[in-house]
Amino acid sequence: MLNRQVALDQAVIGDDGAGGGETSWQEVRELSVHVEPVSVVSRERFDQREALVTHRVICRANGDVMRGMSLRIGSRRLVILSVHDPDETGRYLVCRCEEER
Repeated sequence: MLNRQVALDQAVIGDDGAGGGETSWQEVRELSVHVEPVSVVSRERFDQREALVTHRVICRANGDVMRGMSLRIGSRRLVILSVHDPDETGRYLVCRCEEER
């Protein structure tokens, strides 16, 4: 079931030279996961149509996966919105993710 290799990335905020911050991503480790698309919501923003895609990602339980991190699949990035243990056995984690565009 965990048939896809992805990179688990952590956000690193650095100085952008103008008093603000610039977000870059640093790889923490690789994970074997199962990815399921859950929903697509189409909306108009700044006179352009865009789609908000959410996913459910299942992986083996480990202490590295946290909310705010992301999963990188090729050129796609899934930002982790929530993490929970679905049956409270400590075997698997379910992450609710939003695809970054």
